[in-house]
Amino acid sequence: MRVASKVAALVLLSLTTLSFAGQVDINTANAETISAELNGIGLSKAKAIVEYREKHGPFRTADDLTLVKGIGEKTLERNRSDIKVSESKKK
Repeated sequence: MRVASKVAALVLLSLTTLSFAGQVDINTANAETISAELNGIGLSKAKAIVEYREKHGPFRTADDLTLVKGIGEKTLERNRSDIKVSESKKK
């Protein structure tokens, strides 16, 4: 019985940890942070986001992520609540 309650406690703890992913600012975050915070975005896609931002300037809205090759509507919708877009003075 003690083992079962310990396992249940670990499962609950891991579920709460997974649900607390923070918002990530796609205009300032590095690739490692983007890939760690957004679902379905691995390091290679995160690097593509950073490269796109460096080449084309800051993102104006979260929807602009779909301009990056490999980022589709489903990925955007899955992460919309975790995406932050800061105002940038760089044009």
